[in-house]
Amino acid sequence: MKYKYLFITLCYFLSFLNAEGQNTEVQTNIDAKFHRAITLYNNKAYSGAQRVFKEVSENTAKHNLQTDSDFYDAMCAIKLNQTDADKKVLDFVKKHPYSSKKEKAFLNVGNYYFANRKASHSLKWYSKVNPALLNVEENKELNYKMGYALLVSNYFEDAKKKFATLLGDPRYGTDARYFYGYISYRQENYGEAEDNLSQLADNETYKSEANYYLLDMAFKSGKFDKAAQIGEKIFPKAKEKQKSDISKIIGESYFNLEKYDKAVPYLNQYEGKKGKWTNTDYYYLGYSYYKLEDYESAIGQFNKIINGQNSVAQSAYYHLGECYLKAEKKNEALNAFKNASEMNFNPVITADADFNYAKLSYEEGNPYKSVPDVLKAYLAKYPQSPNSKEISGLLITSYLNQQDYQGAIDYLKTNQSADNNALANEVSLYRGIQLFNEQKLKKSLPHFLIATDAVNDTIKNKGYYWLAETNYLLGNYDNAVKSFSKISSPNFEEAKYLNYNMAYAYFKQKDYDNATTYFEEFLKENIDENDLNDDASNRLGDSYYATKRYGKAMQAYEKVIQEGGSGSDYAQYQKAMSNGLIGDSDAKVSDLKQLIKDFPTSNLKDDALFQLGTTYTSKGNSNQAKKAYNQLLLEHAQSGYVPTVLLRQGLLEYNKGNNKDALIKFKEVVAKFPNSNEAKQAVASARNVYVDIGKVNEYASWVKTVDFVNVTNSDIDNTTYEAAENKFLENDQVRAISGFKTYLRDFPNGIHALKANFYLGQLYFNGTKKQTAVPHYTYVIKAGVNEFSEEALAKLSQLYLEKENWNKAIPLLERLEQEGNIDQNLIFAQSNLMKGYYDRKDYPKAVTYAEKVLTNGKIDQVVGEDAQIILARSAIKTNDFNTAQDYYSALDNTATGELKAETLYYKAFFLHEEEAYESSNEEVQNLIANYSKYQYWGVKSYIIMAKNYYKLKDAYQATYILDNIVKNFTQFKDLNEEAKNELNKIKSKEAKTNESINSKQ
Repeated sequence: MKYKYLFITLCYFLSFLNAEGQNTEVQTNIDAKFHRAITLYNNKAYSGAQRVFKEVSENTAKHNLQTDSDFYDAMCAIKLNQTDADKKVLDFVKKHPYSSKKEKAFLNVGNYYFANRKASHSLKWYSKVNPALLNVEENKELNYKMGYALLVSNYFEDAKKKFATLLGDPRYGTDARYFYGYISYRQENYGEAEDNLSQLADNETYKSEANYYLLDMAFKSGKFDKAAQIGEKIFPKAKEKQKSDISKIIGESYFNLEKYDKAVPYLNQYEGKKGKWTNTDYYYLGYSYYKLEDYESAIGQFNKIINGQNSVAQSAYYHLGECYLKAEKKNEALNAFKNASEMNFNPVITADADFNYAKLSYEEGNPYKSVPDVLKAYLAKYPQSPNSKEISGLLITSYLNQQDYQGAIDYLKTNQSADNNALANEVSLYRGIQLFNEQKLKKSLPHFLIATDAVNDTIKNKGYYWLAETNYLLGNYDNAVKSFSKISSPNFEEAKYLNYNMAYAYFKQKDYDNATTYFEEFLKENIDENDLNDDASNRLGDSYYATKRYGKAMQAYEKVIQEGGSGSDYAQYQKAMSNGLIGDSDAKVSDLKQLIKDFPTSNLKDDALFQLGTTYTSKGNSNQAKKAYNQLLLEHAQSGYVPTVLLRQGLLEYNKGNNKDALIKFKEVVAKFPNSNEAKQAVASARNVYVDIGKVNEYASWVKTVDFVNVTNSDIDNTTYEAAENKFLENDQVRAISGFKTYLRDFPNGIHALKANFYLGQLYFNGTKKQTAVPHYTYVIKAGVNEFSEEALAKLSQLYLEKENWNKAIPLLERLEQEGNIDQNLIFAQSNLMKGYYDRKDYPKAVTYAEKVLTNGKIDQVVGEDAQIILARSAIKTNDFNTAQDYYSALDNTATGELKAETLYYKAFFLHEEEAYESSNEEVQNLIANYSKYQYWGVKSYIIMAKNYYKLKDAYQATYILDNIVKNFTQFKDLNEEAKNELNKIKSKEAKTNESINSKQ
C-alpha cells in the first residue's frame, strides 16, 4: 500500500511538473509577443502592434501584462485615430482603476492631441490628470502644455495661472514668460505685459513679436514718442508681414505728435488689412498732406472716404472742402462742405461748413435746391451768426442770378423797404420778359405795368416797350400804339426797332397813313437788318396800295425786287396787281410772267397764274387765259383757286358756245367742291346752259342729285343765313352764334352751309369754347379745297395740337402743307409735322420736315431753333452723335431757358465722350449755376459730372453726387435708376481697396 501510494503521489507530481512546464512555455511565448508588440509600437507600426496587444491581453494570465497590453491597445487606437479611441482609454481606466498608467494614459492622450494642434481635445484629457501623481518634470510639462491649450482656446486667465508657475523655469521659463506677457497684452494690462515682454526684447526667438507688442502698447498708451522710437528701431529688421502694421503705428504716432512730414512716408507704406484701407487710414494721410499744404495730395486721400458717418468723416469732408478751395475747385468744395454740414459730430465744423456751403451755392449755383432756399435755410438755422448779414446781402442777388424772378418778387413783397420797392419794379420787368419768352403773354402784362412805375428811366421805358409788344401779339393794337408812344428815351437795345413796331401796330389797325410814316422813318435809319428792311418796304408798299397810291406802292415794291431780298416774290406780285389797278394790264401781265419765271417754287405762283388767266380773260384773250388756267390746274392741283378756275373755264367755254365742255367743267366743280360758293355758281351757270340748249328736264334730274341745292326753300335759306351773317359782321358774337346754329339746324346742307360752319367755327375758336369749333371746321375741310379750307385746316390742326392728339393733327397738317398758300400756315404745318413725327418716333420724317423748315427764309428764330432741336434730338435717338453735336453747337449761342439747359447738357455729354472730363464739368457747372430751375437737365448733367469725377479719380465727388440724386430726385425715375446703377458700379470697384465701403448699401 505504501508503494502504491508513493507511486500515485509520484505520478501526480510528475503530471504536475509536466503541466507546469507546459504553462511556462505558453507564458514565455506571450511575453515574447508582448515584447514584439512593444517593438512594433516604438516603430510606429500601430496597427500591427494593436493586434498583438489585444492577443496578449486576451491570453495572458499575468495581471500586469494584461494591464500593459490594454494600455498600449488604447494608445494605438489614439495614434490610429480610431472612432472608439476615447472609449478605449476610458475602458482601460475603468478596467484597471488602480493602474499606475492611468495618469500616464490621460497625459499621453492629451499630448497626442496637443501635438496634433487639437487644443480642446488635449484640454479634455489634461483635466483628467491628477498632478499629485506626477513627478516634478511631468507636472511642469503638464502646466506648460495645458497653459498653451488654454491660451489658444481663449481661456486667458486660466492660462496665465499655468504659465505663472513656470516663469523661472530654465526649460519652460522663456516660452511661459512670452505667453504670459502676450496674454497681459491681450487683456490690455500693459504694465504687466511690458514687464514680461521687455525681458524678451533681445531674445532671438521672441524679439520680433515682443518688440511689436511693446510698440503697439506704447502707441495705445499714448506714448507716441516712445512708439515712434521703438518702431523706427525695429522696422528695418522686422518680418515682412509686420512691416505694414509697424509703418502704420509709426506714421500715426508722428501724426499724433503733429510731425506730419515724418508721418507721411510711414502712412504711405501701410498696405491695409488684406490690401484694404479704412476711411480713418485715408483721413490720417489726407490730413497730414493738408497740414503740409500739399492740397492736391490731400484731396487724393480725402476723396477716397466714401459714405463716412462719424466724426472722422465729418472732419475729413470739411478739410476736403478747404483743400478744394485752395485748389480753386469751388464746385467740388460745395459738395464736401454740404456733406460735412449734414453731420453734427462737431458743431463748430457743422456751422462753418454750413456757411461755406451757402456762400459757394451763391457763387457756383446749387444742383440740389435753389440757391435762395439754401441762403434762407442758413439764416433760419443761424439767426445770430455774425455771417448772417453777409448771407442776407446775397439773397436777392441769388434770385436774379438763378433767373427766379417770381421768387425775388415774393421775397421783396415780404421784406418791403424803399430800396426793395424800387428793385421790385426792375425785377417785375425781368419776370415779364421771362413770361413773354415762354409765350405766356397775358400773364406777362401786369409785370410790365409794374415796371412802368419805375423811377429809373431805362426800366420804365423798357416796361412800356414790352407792354406794347405784348399787346401787339395779343391783337390789342391800339394799346400797343399807346405804350410805344410813351417811350421817352429809346436808348436801349430793343428800341432800335421802335419805328418798325409802331408802323406795324398802325398797319394792323388799317391806319395806313401813320403806318406809312413810321415805315418810312424806319427805312431811313438804315439798320443792318436786310430781312426787316425788305419786310418794311413791302408793308410800306401795302400801305400805299391800301390807300390807292399805286405809284408809290410800286416804288416800294420795286426796291425789294431790285435788291433781291426776302419777300421779292410778294413784291413782284403786288407790283403786278398795282399795275392792273392803274389800268396797265400789259405791265400787269409782264410782272406776273416775271414772277412765274423767277420764282417757280413761290407760294404765290398759283395766285400769279390765276391773275394771269383773269387778266387775259378781261382782255378777251381766251386762249392765253385757258393756257394760264390749265397750267395752274396741272402744277397746283391742291390750290384754293382750283374751283374758281374750273368755274371760269366753264364760263369761257360757255361764252365760246362750247356748251358740252362748259357743262363738264360746271359739273366737275359741283362734284369736287360741293357746298363751295363756286359750286353754287356752277349750278346756276349749268342751269343757263340747259335752258339755252332746251334740256331743262335734264337739269332738273341732275340738280336733284346735288345735296346743297333746294330750289323751293332757297329764299328762306338766304334770309336765315343773312340774318346770322349780319350779326357776325356787327361783331355781335352771341347772336351770331345763335343765328348760325339756327341756320345749320334748319338747313344742314343749305346753300350757305359752308360759310355758316366756317364762321361758327371762328366764333367758337376766338371765344372760350375752342373745342366746340371742331365739328364746324371739320365740315369745312371735308368740303374739299375752298376759300375757307386753308384757314380751317390751320385752326383745326391747332385745336388737336392743344390736346396733343397727333393722330388727328398730322393728316390735317400734311394737307395744309399741300394746299396752303400763306407762308405762315406752311411754316405752321411743317414745324408741327416735324414735332409730330418726332413724338411718334418716326425720326426720318421728323428730320425731313425739320430740314424743310430750315430752308424757309421766312421763319423766325423760335421756329428755327425748334427745327434745329428736332434735328439734334433725332440724331441722338439714332446714335448719330456727330450730327447731334453740330446742331446742339449751332443752338448754343441763341438758345435760352430750358433749351439752353438742354444744349449745355449735351455739350457736357459730348466732352465726356471725348474724355475732356474737366471741360465737361465746366459746362455742367455753367448749367447748374444759371439754369438750375430746369431741374431735369440739371440732374441729368450731374450724372455726367459724377462720371467725369470718377474718371478723374475723385471717387468721393462721384459717389456723393450720385447718392444725392438717388435720395433727392425720385421724381425722375429714369435718372434715379441710372444714378443707382452708376453708384453701385463705383462702390463695387472702390470696395476692393476700402474696407469701410459696403458695396451692397
